[in-house]
Amino acid sequence: MVIGIFSDSHDNIFRIREAVELFNSWSCQLVIHAGDYIAPFAIREMRKIACPVRGVFGNNDGERQGLSQMFKLIGEIKDPPFSLEALKTRILILHDPAFAGSLAKSGDYDLVVCGHTHHPEIRREGSCLIVNPGECGGWLTGKATVAKFDPESGQAEVIELTGG
Repeated sequence: MVIGIFSDSHDNIFRIREAVELFNSWSCQLVIHAGDYIAPFAIREMRKIACPVRGVFGNNDGERQGLSQMFKLIGEIKDPPFSLEALKTRILILHDPAFAGSLAKSGDYDLVVCGHTHHPEIRREGSCLIVNPGECGGWLTGKATVAKFDPESGQAEVIELTGG
């Protein structure tokens, strides 16, 4: 079982396409996006993901109505925080990581996913894993990254997209 995680794709269709291909090659059962898609057209490429997608709005997602309409074709998008249970994992999705640590310490979640900083980070707070996949778009840092989470082992890793 695998959950694919990405965030801050910022309309970079080429990187979104690469992330989608990677998630499909991993046979993900769920993909999570932690916000900052930017425009609804970015969701078109995400329609190729071969599993349900769950996501939250980020601080740069101005066209929320259009994003919501497009997202209906691939899964579900909400304002953060978005909590769900999938693959026997209690998940909380945020965009801004400001409260990720305190929410992780609550004991209510196994996985807290956030974005916003554009810098990947994986850390444990008690029994909860916090995953920030960094930026899929690669615009700010020059590195496009996604993450892979294994619900059975509770482990995650960040993978750099190579543009290949």
